[in-house]
Amino acid sequence: MKKIHLLILKSFIRPFIVTFFIVMFVLLMLFLFKYIDDLIGKGFQWYIILELMMYASMTNVAMALPLSVLLSSIMTYGSLGENYELVAIKSAGISLGRAMYPMMIVVTMLSIGAFLFSDYMLPIANFKYYSLLYDVRQQKTAFLISEGIFNNSIPGYSIRVQKKDADGQTLHGVMIYQKEEKTNNLSVLFAKEGIMYRTPDDMYLVLKLKDGIQYSEAPDKRNINARQQFNRRRFASTERKFDLSDFKMKRTDASEWRSTIQMMNLKQLTLSQDSIIKTVRQSTNSNAAMMSPYIKYFVMPHKAIKGSTTRALPAVALKGKVLHNALPGAQSSAQTIRDMLKPVSERYQEESKTIRKYSIEYNKKFTLSAACLALFLIGAPLGAIIRKGGLGLPVVVSVIFFLLYYIIATIGEKSAKEGSITPAMGMWAAIFILTPIGLFLSYKAANDSVLFDTEAYKRFFNKIFKRKAATA
Repeated sequence: MKKIHLLILKSFIRPFIVTFFIVMFVLLMLFLFKYIDDLIGKGFQWYIILELMMYASMTNVAMALPLSVLLSSIMTYGSLGENYELVAIKSAGISLGRAMYPMMIVVTMLSIGAFLFSDYMLPIANFKYYSLLYDVRQQKTAFLISEGIFNNSIPGYSIRVQKKDADGQTLHGVMIYQKEEKTNNLSVLFAKEGIMYRTPDDMYLVLKLKDGIQYSEAPDKRNINARQQFNRRRFASTERKFDLSDFKMKRTDASEWRSTIQMMNLKQLTLSQDSIIKTVRQSTNSNAAMMSPYIKYFVMPHKAIKGSTTRALPAVALKGKVLHNALPGAQSSAQTIRDMLKPVSERYQEESKTIRKYSIEYNKKFTLSAACLALFLIGAPLGAIIRKGGLGLPVVVSVIFFLLYYIIATIGEKSAKEGSITPAMGMWAAIFILTPIGLFLSYKAANDSVLFDTEAYKRFFNKIFKRKAATA
């Protein structure tokens, strides 16, 4: 029995590790394709991009882990079925449920690890990832001089280069426009060639220009005419230095991201949600007390008082001037209540939306673990039924079921955010739908079902067509 368990575990661990890293690699490539424009051409050090990729990979675990469990379980039991090893196991008197026993333990341990990761590690990874991604996207484009176009990266300057040599530093046909906003002065510089390099501290860009001329306009000494003086200066060589401090990446304060929902664990989510609920209740009570003077009504006893005589209230009909004077007052009170309720209602809707977000994130901590178990219940019996290993049919089947899970989970989360359904129902909808499917497949696999046997379907339809031909 222990040898069989060891065989199944060895058959599962290898494809699980391979598929997990393959899925992580694919998701990382999608991340790079999405943010490639924000990373290229900004002068980042290699370790900044590597750090961002590492945090992005950690945030993708919530999607990669369930898919890897599903795909590896289909591959494991499909390969066992294809090599008739499941037949040998069943012939030895071991049922499929007992053969799945060690795998259930391993997947349960993975689910517990996924829960601990989503509660402790994922908030930190989200915090590092989103804060670094925000700083990267806010970073200005690194100053790169391209041929034949005006480069306006440096404020106050517009630089055009006719040609660049292969070394990337030697320039030909340099043109520099400079405008000073305070004095409204204009300066134009032309140079036949130049050399471009950065200072060792990477704070300045230096252009050493040769054989050129500079034209500038300046106001007169009395500042009456802004363009009265015109200067022209020829030079054999000159040097221009441009400040690159604006192109250095600046990190935002970490405290600005601590209150974000994705950066909280279960304890923080519970405390934040309780505080908002308490604030909503206090606001509701204060609003009711504030609006009560504008609401006029008669208080009637719920039951008749013993020993008292009751009689019907006379109907009061307002006519003439009395009605004419009462309507504006009633309209004014109704308008006042309406104006008071409008901001209260908007604030209540926003706070209710925030409470739903906290509840969604709270349930999301558990759905990752539950998704691993639910998809394993689908993958293991499905592999035993289709009896195909490798990366062919198992990949297709696993992608179909994972897309079903992902689509249902996405629709449920969106509906929960909009308030159409409760957050618990929206986040657990995919688990509640897929778990019965997994139990059904487990039942079929335990009874040697021909659910995916194409030969059985061919024989079934051939019998039907033969009966129709015989009756005709």
